[in-house]
Amino acid sequence: MEIIFGIDQLKEPFVNPVVTLGNFDGVHLGHQRIFQRLKDEARKIHGEAVVITFEPHPLKVLFPGHCPPLLTPFRKKMLLIEKTGIEKVLCIEFSLAFAEISPSEFVRNILVEKVNIRKIIVGYNYHFGKGKSGDVEILKNICKLFNISVEVTEALTVDHTVVSSSKIRDLIKDGEVERASKLLGRDYPIIGKVIEGSKRGYALGFPTANLEITDELYPKTGVYAVEVNWENQIFHGLANVGFNPTFASTEGGEKGGFSLEVHLLDFDQEIYGDEIQVNFKRRIRDEIRFDSPSHLIDQIRKDIQWAKENVF
Repeated sequence: MEIIFGIDQLKEPFVNPVVTLGNFDGVHLGHQRIFQRLKDEARKIHGEAVVITFEPHPLKVLFPGHCPPLLTPFRKKMLLIEKTGIEKVLCIEFSLAFAEISPSEFVRNILVEKVNIRKIIVGYNYHFGKGKSGDVEILKNICKLFNISVEVTEALTVDHTVVSSSKIRDLIKDGEVERASKLLGRDYPIIGKVIEGSKRGYALGFPTANLEITDELYPKTGVYAVEVNWENQIFHGLANVGFNPTFASTEGGEKGGFSLEVHLLDFDQEIYGDEIQVNFKRRIRDEIRFDSPSHLIDQIRKDIQWAKENVF
């Protein structure tokens, strides 16, 4: 997949481009349906299916400090879009100056003059331009002036729930990763580099891979059954998301720092510095403070057995 960073880096127009625009946080089933329509329509006119997105996320620019954690930081989003079969992504830098562009200026100056679009496909709730003043009806009216076709996809529902990034975000924050997976069309992944930790897990007989913490969205604290992708191999495991309260209490310390630790079953490789993908399958229990490490060991054994019987 080719990623073009910045409208100024678009050296020549796309070939009969069919375009969709948005932030696509999560790359969920609704987004995937739009991407499929994009490819189908581009194929009909021997054109290119082009996804236009924005970086940084507009909320990070317009409301710094108040942007919710993202389901898919930029790199993860690009990996997921590539898996849908999209071959061209135009990433426009979002700035305060860009936010001042009116809907008509955006269509004329960027979509028509720079991108040379033939058709636009957007979701039913698409908004654009200064202050989100443009909606799908305004988009249709502006595009009619340039003889550009606009297709609006309806809301997608799964199990009577409208698929949206905000809904998925809420489910993950509540630890409902199974329900979130149904709306995403896959398990919710965290991709990160394995860093050196305290090695407490190794001392307990359950060595863990500690992931570097980023600003993406993490599931509710607790213990989860997970699948881990390392070097294109899949392993089962348990993940602890939280603050290690048992060791804070037994060592006389305060609440520990937030961490994501993964114990891979039947695995004995050295993976410090490697990147792994942790796919959350099911929440097992809350994070608990145990009276002693031995009680924690007993519970881990029970968690592993439960996961083997109910998930793997």
